[in-house]
Amino acid sequence: MSRKKIKLNILGLSYSQTQSGAYALVLAEEDGERRIPIIIGGVEAQSIAIKLEGLEPPRPLTHDLFLNFSKSFNIDIQEVVVYKLEEGIFYSELVCQRENEKLHIDSRTSDAVALALRFGCPIYTYDDIIEKAGIVLDFDKKEEGHTITPIEKTETKKKESTKYQSKSLDDLKKLLEEAILAEDYEKASKIRDEINRRENQ
Repeated sequence: MSRKKIKLNILGLSYSQTQSGAYALVLAEEDGERRIPIIIGGVEAQSIAIKLEGLEPPRPLTHDLFLNFSKSFNIDIQEVVVYKLEEGIFYSELVCQRENEKLHIDSRTSDAVALALRFGCPIYTYDDIIEKAGIVLDFDKKEEGHTITPIEKTETKKKESTKYQSKSLDDLKKLLEEAILAEDYEKASKIRDEINRRENQ
């Protein structure tokens, strides 16, 4: 019996409420209301967040290296498929093309999503998986998109926000460059948000 494929979009990242130091990657079905929350590690979350935020690291991260390596050998990732859910773990594969050969490579879902962002390829799952794991979240439509919950507690977040508000736009741009060079992408994300807020006023 053939399984129906469902296209997924990345809704965003947030802190995992159940596991310390982990994040929840939320994937949403393209034509529906169901979401799949997947618990991933901090390193993988950072790699996904960097791409969602449009930040450019000064040196290639692991997933960037994979992209460069694959392109050098004419291997392209056509799609990512979350094909199995077993004991709470999602299993994914990279569907790759090399000349006339199609290859299926097993992957952790967090790595697969980070690579899908870099290769610009679609992410799919099957109807039976989204039936088992999908939940409907009551998001305000305005809030849908790439939301990254910062690591700091609310009190710290307020202090950070006030600190950046007192800086000039030129100072903020310098701080953004410094944060990226130091590979402090969470700080860079906050500075970039403040720059965007001012430029859109």
